[in-house]
Amino acid sequence: MNASQGKQPNNNLDKLARVKLLSLDVDGVLTDGGIYYTDSGDSFRKFNAKDGMGIVHLQAAGIPVCIISMGLPGAIDHRARRLGVKYVYTDVANKAQSMREIVDKLDINLSQVAHIGDDINDLPLFETVGLTIAVADAVDEVKAVADLITTNIGGGGAVREIADIIRNAQGTNPSSTVPSFN
Repeated sequence: MNASQGKQPNNNLDKLARVKLLSLDVDGVLTDGGIYYTDSGDSFRKFNAKDGMGIVHLQAAGIPVCIISMGLPGAIDHRARRLGVKYVYTDVANKAQSMREIVDKLDINLSQVAHIGDDINDLPLFETVGLTIAVADAVDEVKAVADLITTNIGGGGAVREIADIIRNAQGTNPSSTVPSFN
């Protein structure tokens, strides 16, 4: 975490211990923010395997993960399915509304949700959840209001970093029978 900003895990242990859902943006959080286009116009994204393992471990510890993105479905849905993420909302204009639907389904409180974001479209969601997290390379407006700032950049292990911090704060360890994936 970025100590110079005073936004370290130790300052948020109570919030980390209460997390019952980790919410993720995609572009700039699960990816490096790059969207690649082929000559035929198809697009694709690069995901980080360490982030994926963090998601799998967190879910194995009983903490579900959701994805809420303004990005179009396709690669996002494929990656989520591969990781066993059940709550996937793509092409979303109102992330806060999607979050309310998810917490209703899970019967949890918004204060028990942590969201990782990187850009201004995450700010309305930051206003509704209990723990806000910015990746190291997030825009300044997001970093300014985040409870935590990761050491790692989006698409470079930031999600794994937070998944491990949440598990440690809650005293859970990864399952010894974590499914394989890539």
